[in-house]
Amino acid sequence: MPSLISALTTGLLLASGIHAVPQGPFGAESGIVSAVPTASASTAGVAAAQPTTASASSSNAASDISACNNSPLLCDRAYNNVTYMGAHDSSFLRDASTGNSLAGNQYFNATVALDAGIRLLQGQVHDANGTLHLCHTSCTLLDAGPLEDWLAKVKFWMDNNPNEVVTILLVNSDNKLVSDYAAVFEGSGISIYGYQPSDGSTASTTWPTLGNMITSNKRLVTFIASIDYSPTYPYLLNEFDHVFETPYNVLSLSGFNCTLDRPSGQGSAGNAISAGMMPLMNHFADSLIMQGVQIPDETDIDITNSADTTTTGNLGLHADTCVKQWGTKPVFILVDFFDHGPAIDTADRLNGITATGRKSVSGEGKKSTSGAGENHSPMGINVALVAFVGFALAMV
Repeated sequence: MPSLISALTTGLLLASGIHAVPQGPFGAESGIVSAVPTASASTAGVAAAQPTTASASSSNAASDISACNNSPLLCDRAYNNVTYMGAHDSSFLRDASTGNSLAGNQYFNATVALDAGIRLLQGQVHDANGTLHLCHTSCTLLDAGPLEDWLAKVKFWMDNNPNEVVTILLVNSDNKLVSDYAAVFEGSGISIYGYQPSDGSTASTTWPTLGNMITSNKRLVTFIASIDYSPTYPYLLNEFDHVFETPYNVLSLSGFNCTLDRPSGQGSAGNAISAGMMPLMNHFADSLIMQGVQIPDETDIDITNSADTTTTGNLGLHADTCVKQWGTKPVFILVDFFDHGPAIDTADRLNGITATGRKSVSGEGKKSTSGAGENHSPMGINVALVAFVGFALAMV
């Protein structure tokens, strides 16, 4: 009976888009990143870090910059002195295009997220028959297509938004070479925006200001976990040379904390910050539906993404807790279903800004509890799965 249950469960998971959590080189979900010290969060009680600047070369970027990342106050801030709100698994959607897949982490795609103020896009990359694809855990479960196509769309958005600095974080799930990623970045054309640190192999407390990055038109920062850094492709950075992360496999709203999870070699968040690493605060929860099977927690998302600081699980409370423990604010934050909250409010508070020029999608994303899609009809599959899981657990 256990083997039959296992086989049936696998089949239903494949049909419904639910992901079983794999134990890969980075543990259970092989895909997240970033968090570093930055600050100027007067509302969070953090002393502002001294902005560091780098000389900017002339380019075709706007020379008269009125705002950087939706605020004039950010133009003179060093890159590592800004908090960037990020969309976790940004290409894996729970919408009509995926039949409202239960594995989806976002209601809106990357360019909509960018319009709404998201400035960190994270995704998992797998090798699909020799082509790098954005796949959720497995390309059999949820395949968002070739990485190059996705990058081309992000580039198009950057072409049309010249005053914005964007960060991409990719999980190198199949341990592909940095040259494989370079081919895709160059093929999409987005590599022209790639920022190149003077020494990309080690963490640094000296980053240019957003204004300088925009003026030089080198305004895309790319971290990949994990690659071997190569000076041949200096715009592709190994994430764990520069960023440390808090735990990500959270199954309850009381599970969020500020301890260092990766890279373990740093020992503690304090050590990582002292070494110049930027903190990435993972703030998304999963629901465990049976052993080894978990899905993004959609039910509690309005609590999870709230800017409030009073309720366990609130994004605002988690951020303030980390600020107190680290003595600096997170540089990167990753959330699911970014439009709820809306999550961007917490980043704005930490940055001490009132943003302009965004397109609001707050409240538009609908919780897909039925699983019904516009062009697909997976509701029966999802309902059958729930019924089957209940039966399977009763039999074990």
